[in-house]
This record gives sequence, structure tokens and C-alpha cells, in this order.
Amino acid sequence: MVGLLALTRSVMAKRGRTLGVVTTAAPRSSIVENAFPVEAVKVRRPVGGFRGGIFGFLLGFSVASGYASYQLLEEYKNASALLQASVEELQMSTVKVSQHIRRIEEVERDLKALASTSASKDELARIREEAKKIYDGLRIEFLDLRTHVWGMQQDLHALAKKENTSVRI
Repeated sequence: MVGLLALTRSVMAKRGRTLGVVTTAAPRSSIVENAFPVEAVKVRRPVGGFRGGIFGFLLGFSVASGYASYQLLEEYKNASALLQASVEELQMSTVKVSQHIRRIEEVERDLKALASTSASKDELARIREEAKKIYDGLRIEFLDLRTHVWGMQQDLHALAKKENTSVRI
């Protein structure tokens, strides 16, 4: 209260007025308030460099982190799409490889079947020798038969030369 009275006196002294004695039943604070109506003065605080720096830093950090998260999400989508394409390509090549393996297994089964039914080199050589023996035997028989036919032909000519024979050919 004393500080308020001193403030009032200093304000009045600046304005050229003096404080008189007031004998009213109102308390002193209300008299002072009524005598000098004081409006609330807005104190405009300038934005300081420190607060502006913090605000700018936070704003820049927010924008940068938002952009970075957007770029990261796009890169993730692209990588995911590439990975999916690679998986599909791998799946297709796996199907192709399994088809080739099935074909190879079929060919191997056919080859085993042919190998079991076909003759080996030793068997072929043995069969060739038997065929040569048979051929040689047939040739010898053919030559024997030819010799026999030739002999019969000679006998027939000898009989034909005889004039006394009754058989004519």
C-alpha cells in the first residue's frame, strides 16, 4: 500500500498536481483508482532472436522430417515392388527348372530302359562272330550246292552227247 501511495505522488508531481487530504469513508486504494483510472497496458514483447531461432529450428526440423519420412516411404514402396517382381521372376524360373528336371528324369528313365534292352559291345562282337560263322557256313553250303549242280550239269551234258540215249532234253 505504501508503494502505491508513492507511485501516485510521483505521477501527480509529474502532472503538476498535489495531493490533498481527502476525508471520505472510502478506502484509499479506491480513491486512487477513481482519481486516476489506469488502463491495462499491453506489453508488447518483441520476438527475440533466441525464441525465433527455436521456433525456426522446430519448424525446419518438422518439415525436413516430414519430407524425409515421405521419401523413405516412397523408397520402401519402390524396393517392395522390386522385391515382389524378383520373387515372381524367381518363382517362374523355379517352375521352368522343375519342368526341365522332370524332362531330364524322363529321358534318364528311357535311357535306362534302352540300356537294359540293348546289347553291349561284347554281346555285339559275339553276335557278329556268330553271324560270320553262319554266313561262312552258308557260303560253304552254297559252294557245295553249286559244285553239285555243276556236276549234275556235266553228267547231263555227257548223257546228251551220247546218241544212243533215249532221254532228250
